[in-house]
Amino acid sequence: MVSVKDLLHDKEVIEKVKKNSKIIGIIFLIFGILGTLFPLIMSLTSAYFLAWILLFSGITIGFYTYKSNKKDWIGWLKAFIYVVTAILITIYPGIGVASLGIILAMYLLMDSFASFALAAQNKEQKNYWLIILNGVFSLILAIIFLVGWPFSSLFLVGLYVGISLFFDGVILLTMPSAIDKLQEEIQKQENSSTTSQASS
Repeated sequence: MVSVKDLLHDKEVIEKVKKNSKIIGIIFLIFGILGTLFPLIMSLTSAYFLAWILLFSGITIGFYTYKSNKKDWIGWLKAFIYVVTAILITIYPGIGVASLGIILAMYLLMDSFASFALAAQNKEQKNYWLIILNGVFSLILAIIFLVGWPFSSLFLVGLYVGISLFFDGVILLTMPSAIDKLQEEIQKQENSSTTSQASS
């Protein structure tokens, strides 16, 4: 099994990771900014993307059922539901957006409760208030999603996806410098261990 240290010593792999993280990071930043500026378009795009995933899954399940067991009615039913749902979302994208809205609301609710529980377990930590703050923001967003649902989803889903893509892009762009720092720390540790072995 290849360790993290071995990967960090592989210059070719590191250079590829740095290059690709910058490219993908810039793409995510652009889509994130566009999604934040035009949340309705991003919401509809997300719904169509979900429809394509469901359609592909339905066709795959149907093909697998056909090849493995043609009498498996549960497999055929599952494929049928996926394909019909995909078609409905494509024809009525508002349904898909509303569905994404309720899914995001449930996720944010669970995230907020998990944050509060984590903060309660880490009261001794200096920055535990940041965990509470994350929980409060997640709870507020979940309430906003639920109060205005389903109409608020048309705006909020795209906005949420746009902001998420933006921050993912920022993280990817900062990855090369983080890798450089990690390499420096590992190099220092190796040098110090070599020095201590030599002195002993």
